[in-house]
Amino acid sequence: MPLLAIVVLAVGTFAFRFVGPLSHGRVRMPERVQRLLAVAAAVLLVALIANAALTRDHGFAGWARPAGVLVGGVLAVRRAPFPVVVLAAVATTALLRLWGVG
Repeated sequence: MPLLAIVVLAVGTFAFRFVGPLSHGRVRMPERVQRLLAVAAAVLLVALIANAALTRDHGFAGWARPAGVLVGGVLAVRRAPFPVVVLAAVATTALLRLWGVG
């Protein structure tokens, strides 16, 4: 990457980080915009999870990975401890792959 591009990106990042705290309290967003931004953040998170869970190398990842994500998601919604969520998701995926579900 050319040096000029790196400097421009660094200055832009610094400007965004500097302007945020300065404008806090001076700029008011309407309540509707705040709700839409919250919903947009949730939609973006779900899209990222779906992409990671369902695809591999520009194709379908197989049934084992989505099943593991589903098990982890159900346990997370039921407020299981984080290590339990991760271990259950990994175990589900590993067992399904071991049994040839892929």
